[in-house]
Amino acid sequence: MIGAPSPSASPRDRPDPLLASPLRIVATIDAPAEARSSRNPRVRPELLAPAGDRACLLAAIENGADAVYFGLRGHNARARASNFELDELPELMATLHRRGVLGYVTLNTLVFPGELEGLEEIVRRVAAAGVDAAIVQDIGLARLIRAITPDLQLHASTQMSITSAAGVRMAEELGCSRVILARELSLREIARIRAQTSLPVEVFVHGALCVAYSGQCLTSEALGGRSANRGECAQACRMEYEIIRDGERVDLRDIAYLLSPQDLAAFDLVPKLVELGVSSLKIEGRLKAPEYVAGITKNYRKAIDAAIEGRPSPIGEGDSYEMAMSFSRGFSHGFLDGNNHKALVRGDYAKKRGVFLGRVAGVVGGRVLVDLASPVKPGDGVVFDASPDGEAPEQGGRVYEVDRPSRGRRLPQLPGGAEGLSTGPALLGFGRRDLDPDRIVPGQRVWKTDDPELTRRLRKSFEGGPKRLVDLDLSVRAVAGEPLRIEGTTATGFHAAAESESPLEAARSRPAEEAAIREQLDRLGGTIYRLRNAKLTVEGGPMVPLSLLNELRRRLVARLEEAAAMAPPRAIAEAPVLPRLRDALRARAASEPAGDDSPPVLSALCRTVEQVEAARDAGAGAIYLDFADIKRFGEAVALARRGAGSPPVFIATTRIEKPGEANLFRYLAKQGADGLLVRNAGGLAFCSRQRIPFVADFSLNASNDLSVEWFKASGALRVTASYDLSADQLFDLLKAAPPSWLEIVIHQQIPMFHMEHCVFCAFLSPGTDKTNCGRPCDRHEVLLRDRVGMEHPLTADVGCRNTLFNAVPQTAAEYLPALVRKGLRHLRVEFLHDRPEAVSRVLGLYADALAGRRDARTLWKELKATSHYGVTRGQLAVI
Repeated sequence: MIGAPSPSASPRDRPDPLLASPLRIVATIDAPAEARSSRNPRVRPELLAPAGDRACLLAAIENGADAVYFGLRGHNARARASNFELDELPELMATLHRRGVLGYVTLNTLVFPGELEGLEEIVRRVAAAGVDAAIVQDIGLARLIRAITPDLQLHASTQMSITSAAGVRMAEELGCSRVILARELSLREIARIRAQTSLPVEVFVHGALCVAYSGQCLTSEALGGRSANRGECAQACRMEYEIIRDGERVDLRDIAYLLSPQDLAAFDLVPKLVELGVSSLKIEGRLKAPEYVAGITKNYRKAIDAAIEGRPSPIGEGDSYEMAMSFSRGFSHGFLDGNNHKALVRGDYAKKRGVFLGRVAGVVGGRVLVDLASPVKPGDGVVFDASPDGEAPEQGGRVYEVDRPSRGRRLPQLPGGAEGLSTGPALLGFGRRDLDPDRIVPGQRVWKTDDPELTRRLRKSFEGGPKRLVDLDLSVRAVAGEPLRIEGTTATGFHAAAESESPLEAARSRPAEEAAIREQLDRLGGTIYRLRNAKLTVEGGPMVPLSLLNELRRRLVARLEEAAAMAPPRAIAEAPVLPRLRDALRARAASEPAGDDSPPVLSALCRTVEQVEAARDAGAGAIYLDFADIKRFGEAVALARRGAGSPPVFIATTRIEKPGEANLFRYLAKQGADGLLVRNAGGLAFCSRQRIPFVADFSLNASNDLSVEWFKASGALRVTASYDLSADQLFDLLKAAPPSWLEIVIHQQIPMFHMEHCVFCAFLSPGTDKTNCGRPCDRHEVLLRDRVGMEHPLTADVGCRNTLFNAVPQTAAEYLPALVRKGLRHLRVEFLHDRPEAVSRVLGLYADALAGRRDARTLWKELKATSHYGVTRGQLAVI
């Protein structure tokens, strides 16, 4: 067990809802078994598709999705998607459930203290509308949902950065019924997690890859105040960067997009994922077009069905072409095969590229001669890569004509929508204003980015009425002297019945025949149903008017749809639960010493032994050690304790723990420090189990009082507030949670990208992973220069994971008096590559400000002189 959350946080199975029919006399309606319990094991993994808007929702349904995930306006990790309104939920869930599709709402952002009350009302409406699960990132929100209802399933978002069995167990303790694993895990690592846990897991199989761990990317926050943890990612990973090695620019020729991964495409790994027992295969793409959702969903439906049936993969070249044209930055397996840092990032482009069409051979009479590698026809959209020397810019346009250069005439489009040309040389003609042929040079790569014919075909799959029909089994009892009764059961498990008000009369001349009854019942056109089986009981030679059969069939269909649309009954707390949770928090706080009268403690996080010595001599109240070379921890601990009145020392864990890495915690615990600075779920579990003192760090994303209390209940001495909090939100947190529970980082260079991808290995080494890279990270100081000339330090930790730090240190100096007045007593200054004299000076300036010897409001201006890059006021100034 990690910590001691409230009893409401423990998982509970959904009770069986018995749906009472509003048509009590002539109909009975039952819920499907699958809707009644989440414990029924699936034979096949669920196919989960994105729905950024209603068109995408229909595209997913019609092309075979088992479930869709979608966001509400606000509080989801894709703020730029169209998303849905709360008022739409009942009708939306009815649409999904009628077709046998589950619906998950994404509430997967961090939550601030002032938002919890409003979110309680949202959760109540989500639960009442019949939503099948909520996807959550925030620990406090998970606790709130569990207190509101035990019946709404929780799925732990990939934003929780779950990468180990300990993370899965943490999610289970919070009441989650499924974990969406981090995308940085390999098949082997997924297998190890599956072997050590029982909770169902979900794995991304297709779509865009973030270069940073989800939930651990602070780049948008650091550079522009747009938090990825709040759904406002600015996609800085898709920008150009240069490598500065030991002060010199590294010439990478046409490689500029160092942090932009290719897209994930794991359709050929579906059989392996099925073998591992993965419960859900997830497609990324809530910002994508409905045609993308249609094409990708359709092909993964085929791949899953074939894998379950033991057939070879049905995905051929045409299917791969279709998926690439829907959207592609180039396809890869991501991390599923393990780490290959040479393969994840191409580096020469970051936008959609579709299919490689060929290379430019020359320009002839205003038309472009291309050696084709893929098919092209009039109407297709293409783009020309910029040339490495910069002589030719990136250009694009729509193809007007496709000719063979030897014939000099336009080729007719072949029947059946086939391409005009597919191989060999071809002359491509464009509109006069589409591009400048004089700025196209031989050797440029050409990409096909748009295929209107394919787009039209995909659009037809979800427009113009239902195409994915629900199988219906009917049972008919036509007995003279009894009412005519029809019962129906759908393949999705819903049942209804309808019967005539009067008994059937015996026929005088032409009694009803089974064939005629069956034919009439089969007239389900215009509905979502398709007759699969019909069991008929005809006795006594009854007369069955066709009009009566039609009426009962229509009535039955209406009742089946009504049954599917009914939300399951759920236990939802009548009174607001947030006041009760906060009362419990205050009771816990009252049982502990307040510590408001104690002087503020200024701690220092050091990354070199020299910094440790300087911090100790400057009077740091506590010292944190965050070294890439873990062999020096023992030396640093001893150095920090040299002399009288030595400060407590904490050793920082890595931000990520993957399978097989738990031994690191045991090693750190043996280095003689006073405790650990814990940054992941594995560290939480280890410290709780071994009763080792620890401080919960920023990477655990505590942004509200319910989250803070959970970490305190897990045994944390203090909890570091999330970097996503603005100054106002931080003050709200200090009101909602005891200040003595909190620690604030007041000076640092924000760790922007935290990546499994190793830039050192990818671009500064001949190797492919940590076993053969030669460790250039140990020998070189590396910066990444962005488009505006800022140079951001790059480091590698003991697990070879990279962190890119903001070039500009950030400070909360001007808020120091207010923070101290609010009762905050633990403040931290973090150093990166600072020299010892800079450490001494910075700590001295903050100590003077805390003691009232210096004006804290202008301190940031003085700190500017101590840093090579200058200082901004940082994330605390972002509203």
